[in-house]
Amino acid sequence: MSLWLPAGVEAPAVVEPPRRERVAARAARLAFFAAGKVLDLLYPPSCLSCRAAVGAPRSLCPACWTQVRFIERPYCERLGTPFAQDLGPGLLSPEAMADPPVWNRARAVCAFDEGPARRIVYRFKYRDRMDVARPAGLWMARAGAELLEEADLLVPVPLHRTRLAARRFNQAMALAESVSRACGVPADPAALERVKPTPPQVGLSRVQRAVNLQGAFRVPDEAKPRVSGARVVLVDDVLTTGATTNAAARVLLRAGAANVDVLTFARVVLSG
Repeated sequence: MSLWLPAGVEAPAVVEPPRRERVAARAARLAFFAAGKVLDLLYPPSCLSCRAAVGAPRSLCPACWTQVRFIERPYCERLGTPFAQDLGPGLLSPEAMADPPVWNRARAVCAFDEGPARRIVYRFKYRDRMDVARPAGLWMARAGAELLEEADLLVPVPLHRTRLAARRFNQAMALAESVSRACGVPADPAALERVKPTPPQVGLSRVQRAVNLQGAFRVPDEAKPRVSGARVVLVDDVLTTGATTNAAARVLLRAGAANVDVLTFARVVLSG
């Protein structure tokens, strides 16, 4: 590659590291590669869902892959829920028109069905399967590409400190960091706090969930300059009724966010 330089100025000489250092670096790379092969022999890569043997780490076996209901267009441009047939671009579902969410758009990798998707989320969330974060983040970056192209900030949905202490990690934060590495949009886990220890949402109606989450989130004063004017993508593992993301988005918008979208690994899709 040639460089343009002013007349009379010589290009600096390229200084290679000593041969001994180059040999040592090459040996280190070979040792790292060999160690990975040894680990693969001792602990063969397994499917993220069923633990069957697979050819590559952090992947799904063919049987599980075919069972995942990936969400592709056509879908509601607001809620991201799939349509049975393509009726043209830009369509909104009746649910989106009758009860529009606080956030702008939502995208997800797959439907939260019984089977591989649910098992992956369960093992990630409750069995400390941190190896799920990397592939899930890559899938999310693809599913939410149009949101991420316009985004300034990724904000994981936070856990209350008591639940974080019990669970030991926030799955939404791990996913946000993985998505950030895939797309380059910075993740800011300190932009949103959960200040109310809400009971579990499982089994609650849509109205009960909304009441349960009133006053649950806040944007810390030191984070308001980062949120103000930013196009935010909220990141979580599963989107169910939207009560949690609505409560979080409302707080971010009140803090001055220009826009809030939602990106999750899975979402509940009602059949029929």
